[in-house]
Formats: sequence, C-alpha cells, structure tokens
Amino acid sequence: MNPTDTVGETRTAAGPVGPGDPAADPEGPGDLTAEMHTPEFRRDPYPLYARMRRECPVHRSPQGIWYLTRYADVEAALGDLRLSNDRDRVTRALGALGGNPKELSRLTSRLGRVMTNTDPPDHARLRKLVNKAFTARRVEALRERVQAIVDGLLDRAVAAGPAMDLIEAVASPLPLSVVCELFGIPPEDRSRVKTWFRRLGSLTQDIVQAEAAIDEFEEYLSRLIRQRRADPGEDLISALVTAQARGDQLTDAELLSTCFVLVTAGDETTTHLIGNGTLALLRHPDQLARLRDEPSLIRTAVDELVRYDTPTQAIIRVAAEDVPIGGETLREGELVFLSLGSTNRDPERFDDPDRLDLSRPGNRHLSFGNGPHFCLGGPLAKLQAELAIGTLVRRLPQLRLADGAVLEWRPNPLQRRLSALTLTY
Repeated sequence: MNPTDTVGETRTAAGPVGPGDPAADPEGPGDLTAEMHTPEFRRDPYPLYARMRRECPVHRSPQGIWYLTRYADVEAALGDLRLSNDRDRVTRALGALGGNPKELSRLTSRLGRVMTNTDPPDHARLRKLVNKAFTARRVEALRERVQAIVDGLLDRAVAAGPAMDLIEAVASPLPLSVVCELFGIPPEDRSRVKTWFRRLGSLTQDIVQAEAAIDEFEEYLSRLIRQRRADPGEDLISALVTAQARGDQLTDAELLSTCFVLVTAGDETTTHLIGNGTLALLRHPDQLARLRDEPSLIRTAVDELVRYDTPTQAIIRVAAEDVPIGGETLREGELVFLSLGSTNRDPERFDDPDRLDLSRPGNRHLSFGNGPHFCLGGPLAKLQAELAIGTLVRRLPQLRLADGAVLEWRPNPLQRRLSALTLTY
C-alpha cells in the first residue's frame, strides 16, 4: 500500500468521463487524445506522448480537457495552488463534460475531507498531522516484516508449480498484507479485509456492493480507532490518534476518513509498480543481469523503473481561476490532465529517456507528484517494490516471461496496469 495524495487523485480521475472518449464526444480531426483509447496506446503510450510534446504540449481536446505533457509545465502545475484538487470542483468539472460522475461524487462524499480531496489550508493542516504519525522511521521499521511477507508469498507461488501470475501471487497480496501490519489489523480479521477490498474494486460496476463494503469497513475501522484510543499500541492508527500539531488533533470523522484512505488508496499502484517494473527488467536483459550482479543497485533501480513505466500515468486538477501555462490559458472550472508518463520520458529533462538505466543519475521523476500533494506513501511503495523485485531477481535466476504469455493492459489512459504477468522460473 502506498497511501498517497497522488494515488487517491488518480483513482478519482478514473471516473465516468475519460479523455477523448468517443462515446461522450467524438474527437475532431487531428486531436491526438483520441488515440488514448486504442490498443496501440494501451500496449505502448510513449510514442504518442512524444508526439504530443512535439506538436501540442499544452493541448485542449474537443471535450474541453487540457493535457500537459512537458516536464517543466507539469512540475510547475503540481505546485500551482490555482490548480485545485478539491473534491467538489472535480465532481462539477466532470459533470460539466456531460458525464455522470455519480460514483465519484458518492464515494468522495462518503470519505469526507481528507488530504486527497482538499486544497490548502485544509490540506496543509491534515497533512501535517498525518506526517507526525506516518514517518520515514515507521516505514523503515517495516522492512524486516515486508521481507518476510515477500518470502512467504514467493514460497507458496514456487511450490504451486513451474509458472505463476506475478500479479495474483505476489504483487497484489503484498500491499494489503503490509497495510494490515502497518495498521495493526489482527491476523484473524485479514480475510474479511481482503473481501472488503475485492468488493470495493467493483465500484464502477456495482456501486451498491461497493458502498456496502465501505459501510462494513468503516464500522470495523471505527472499532479499531476506539480500541486504540483506550489502549494505544505501536501501530499507525495509535499514532494518528495521538498525533498533535500546535494543540490540534484529527477529529473522529477525520480519523476515520484518513484511516480509510490510507488503507485503500495505494494498494493497486504498489501492485503495478512491481508488475510494470518486473516486466521492464525482463524486456531489458542487460539491466536484469546488472541488477543480479549488483543487488545494491535496487534502490536506484526502483526509481528508474517507476520513471520508465509508472502505474500512475496522469493525475487531474481543476482550474480554480484562469491560469496561463505554456502560452495557453486554462479557464476557471476546466479540467487539466497532468501526464506523469509523458514527463518521465521528456528529453528536455532526462538524457536518452527511452533507455532503461538502473543507475540513472539525477532521477527526479514525477511519478510520486510534486508540491503540496507530493506522495506521502512513496517511501512505503518503494520499499515494497525494492524487496519484491530484489527477491525475485535473487531467488529466481531463470526468471522469464512464460511461453505464449499475453500482456493485456487495463483500458484506462490514466493508469498503466497489467491484468496478469505470467512468469516461469
């Protein structure tokens, strides 16, 4: 799990209106965003991003959605407080496009005001309190336990046969197991938590089932919060309960909403950081061999893997007022998609950006965002990827794509996530 501002924003962006969706509004001639819904784009979005950076780096689609694809523009936009992440603004902007953002509206209203859907000053206050509980020391203290979880998952996968789906066997269960450790969720309750997560994943298909899962999970979290108030432990919920800044504390409602978001927000992103990163290594055997020979490279390797093929391809903002960017003006109320996938391959920022280089110097990618909403859970996501990928490389020297393996990417231009990754070893 990586409980991040960025992740939460991306999830809300994956709502009923997609960029260039022909069903919502047919794209006009020459509008490159229409290509974001093609099989070619799902297989490899980076050639299209390169064209957009060259031909229309600040582009407004016929739907009225802006796309920023250059590193400099996106970096500036991420720190620009005139570009809002407020839940109500996002919902109104989606509705103005002619879509029906009921799933987004109902879910975000249930979550309350949390870091992932607020602007300063509310965001700054909430983040300061959470920062006091969710520290780098707390994340690093999980290293030994995360390694044990990885080893256990891999032991079971290898014992089951000569092939495995990495997503199902390791990458998907890992972040959920880690967040249960982080929150002190008892082992006997974890199967129920997994069931709630599966039902939450059906949000866009079955909102009634998803909301029932929210009800049950919130009731469970409320009980945990009450228990930690009465008897604090060493877990993150206890730390959130006791966190203070200048006499301020999270209210009961804020505690519940914050716990819910931190538990759920980043689990799929961590899953697909591991999946995308492993696939990139298999496609670059020279870099895979290098990591096998130099395991100490794993930390810089993970930063390069998340730059090279980030699971979070874009996040959204809404202009709270007119904002000039790159010679254009974003009007108040308009949506803007900030293309992290494109910025991470911008040759103006990275030398030879389409090359995978596990020791790349100065790797200031934007996969975890920038500015006030910089990814709070990035260190935890990277820790899990370091241990999962590093262990795979160390323990399975013959690791390769299974013969006949079909790579299918989920059809969402804001995310880059494999449905499965079948490997043999």
